[in-house]
Amino acid sequence: MRPSIFLHLKKKLLCTAMLSTLALTGCQLEQSTTSTTTQQQSVSDASHYQSIIDAAQGKPSMEVLRAYISQEPLLTDPAQHQANIDSLWQMLTQMQPEQIQGIAADENILLGWVDLLDIYQNNKDDPEALRVGIADWKTRYPHNPGAKNLPTALVQGTVAKVGDAPRIALFLPMSGQGQVFGQAILQGFTDAQKGLPQSSAPSVTEPAAPQSTGNDVLDQIYQEVAATVNENANGDVVASSLTIDAVPTNAQSVKVFDTQGKAIPQLVQQATAEGYNLIVGPLLKAEVQTIAQMNAPISVLALNELDANQLKPSPNLCYFSLSPEDEAKNAANQMRADGKQMPLVLVPANPFGDRIAKAFAQEWQAKGGGTALVQTFGSVGSLKESINRGQGIRMTGTPINVDAQPMVQTEGGVDAVYIVATRDELTLVKPMIDMAISSRQRPALYASSRSNQGSSNADYRFEMEGVKFSEVPLLAGANSNLRKQAQGKVNNDYSLFRLYAMGIDAWSLANNYDNLQKNAQFRIHGASGTLTVHENCVVYRELPWLQFQQGQIKPVQ
Repeated sequence: MRPSIFLHLKKKLLCTAMLSTLALTGCQLEQSTTSTTTQQQSVSDASHYQSIIDAAQGKPSMEVLRAYISQEPLLTDPAQHQANIDSLWQMLTQMQPEQIQGIAADENILLGWVDLLDIYQNNKDDPEALRVGIADWKTRYPHNPGAKNLPTALVQGTVAKVGDAPRIALFLPMSGQGQVFGQAILQGFTDAQKGLPQSSAPSVTEPAAPQSTGNDVLDQIYQEVAATVNENANGDVVASSLTIDAVPTNAQSVKVFDTQGKAIPQLVQQATAEGYNLIVGPLLKAEVQTIAQMNAPISVLALNELDANQLKPSPNLCYFSLSPEDEAKNAANQMRADGKQMPLVLVPANPFGDRIAKAFAQEWQAKGGGTALVQTFGSVGSLKESINRGQGIRMTGTPINVDAQPMVQTEGGVDAVYIVATRDELTLVKPMIDMAISSRQRPALYASSRSNQGSSNADYRFEMEGVKFSEVPLLAGANSNLRKQAQGKVNNDYSLFRLYAMGIDAWSLANNYDNLQKNAQFRIHGASGTLTVHENCVVYRELPWLQFQQGQIKPVQ
């Protein structure tokens, strides 16, 4: 009997399980249907409120204010959410007092916005009082959407203008392994404060002194500017019409804060307490991220840049860096200007190379190009092994996948290569390309400034024939007197030359800080590049291009 009882029990359990599953499935289907219906209703309601807003054509009214308020919780996209708050605030500030009436006692959100308007109007000429008033308002209206995301225009009103002669707190590593970088930036910064020497006619560049920094720390900076000077260098002529703009000069107070010794929040608190109104720095990306998350009550010109997904608009935070991604974008634009159609990016096989390839591809497609290719190379040792075996580098890259961009195929073979390599790597990579590709099909070669590591001898210049490379104006012949002034201070180390140039431009940007936030046409011909301001107050560097021609280095016209 036991087997039959067990079988009967098993059947009952199975049936029960099936019924339970069907019941659960029905519940899930019902919940899913309800969820979908709710989402559709939210979209419909949001569209209804938008139609009220559009019909007003910007004319302020209580009806439109209520439409904005009703629409806000229905929006899921952060950008649309902020746009809703900004538009509501703009309309509210345009309304006359007699228009703001008839508010019911239970309209808590609307009452909160009107109260915030009153705080703004009473304190708009006093940024500190406005900040205090907003902080108090947030405690009284914690559920108002503005308590989490203030209107952009209101946030801008809480930041005092830096002015033409800011009191600057310079946040740099002045001890430890980053000291060499901090000192180079500081030297350029303080030299600029005194005024730059007048430019003179282009001259022969000085030979490089044999040396190696031996510093393998701060990889993110060193990868972008590192250079080992050539030991057997002769002067190479660079005849250039480049210029570096004159810089503001003043005797305003500048104090250096060593970021190696204290945490960033402590330094910000100290600088604010001592009356400084602009921080220039810090240099390391992690420190920049910390200061960005603080929402510090002081303006900041950070000397590094956050990743694109971490950037957000801020009325008192701008970014300036020696970004290798900027150089990659420069290369994409130069290739487009040269009429190239199928580029390949040749980069190290590491995350740094991945970043550069993606930045290049994004700019290439943004400027109307098709799909760019990427190919990687290994260490100097592996390159030497390949060249000893007679193996060249064939252009067999793979498409670079750019987020939210469709793959666009381009007819024909690779006609341009952007090489991101050191001097030692480029010395091997170029002949390997020449070895693998016939001269009639050989693509145009472009290189980043990483490969320009000091004055080069004649053999090297002839070997690099035809290669174009980008470089900071200070090293591209823009002001020979300024270069001579810097040369002894940085021991002719090209990595430190670029940081010195960065220090010069940081001084110029600091003394034009208010324009960075508000003037989209802002432009400076700086020592580190032609500087413009892009979204989220990120300073973009456009670099000049040079080319090896018949044993000389000449500017690309």
